Amino acid sequence: MRNIEMTAAADDGLPLAGTLTLPEGTGPHPAVVLLHGSGRLDRDGNTAKVRMELGPPLAAALAAEGIATFRYDRRGVAATPGDWTATGFADNQADAAATIRALAAHPEIRPDALGVVGHSEGAVHAMTLGSHPRVKAVVLLAGFAGRGDDALRWQGRQIAGGLPAPLRSLLRSVGNRHIARMKRTRTDVVRVAGVRMNARWSREMFLHDSRPDLSAIRVPTLAITGAKDIQVDPADLDEMRRLVPGEIETHRLPDLTHLLRRDPGRPSLRTYRRLLRAPVDAELLAQVSGWLAPRLREAGPRLQAVEQTGTA
Repeated sequence: MRNIEMTAAADDGLPLAGTLTLPEGTGPHPAVVLLHGSGRLDRDGNTAKVRMELGPPLAAALAAEGIATFRYDRRGVAATPGDWTATGFADNQADAAATIRALAAHPEIRPDALGVVGHSEGAVHAMTLGSHPRVKAVVLLAGFAGRGDDALRWQGRQIAGGLPAPLRSLLRSVGNRHIARMKRTRTDVVRVAGVRMNARWSREMFLHDSRPDLSAIRVPTLAITGAKDIQVDPADLDEMRRLVPGEIETHRLPDLTHLLRRDPGRPSLRTYRRLLRAPVDAELLAQVSGWLAPRLREAGPRLQAVEQTGTA
């Protein structure tokens, strides 16, 4: 495989800088966009202190199946210009759609065989792209089915569950106050304990409901959440299966955490630093790449047949 630098023009013209990983052989190739979780993340899902490192192993697994991958730095991060603190949840959603447009125009990529793989917040944006006319397959890793504020409250309860009783009560109270405050904001940025926070992103994410997007998906969908996930509810897989009207395959993987690493112990944020020293789960990577390969390879011929016959 080979990596090349690529930029995707956002709707406002801002260049989203990223890496296009191409498989061996002559193109054009099927391709996916990789969408990461929440925060000031670079193209591999990393911040200065937390290194998810999802991009390279997923790109390698997909390249082995003949699929290209594009991953990019968020606004105001690494090589992409802009201001992260003024970037909303809706901006992230629009930027994700812009990368589909850029891939479709790339000479090394098949515009009739595009997919999207999203993790956490990225999975929520991938749900939106499930109705995009260019997208032929969707993979949702640790996404939620419902409102953002409800997902955050569930997350807070799970995290608090491993704390002493007084701290549990305090965390829940603080969390509810934070949600209420962010919903009242009208500015892009607010200060919380002296720290600049992206209020616009929080406000938009809390109000976002992913269920209409799930109901609008018309392409094959793979949804995977770990049984040890404490940031999104694994039971949301049942809601995804109920809402997506077409082909959907769901898996609740034993011991898999939100970090896409497995842990046989009790799930807790306190294990995250240790888990991040391990690689992304190899079985998960194989499952995602193996599921995507036949669906993207067949996307073009199936589409051409529909165009030739005039039937769906």
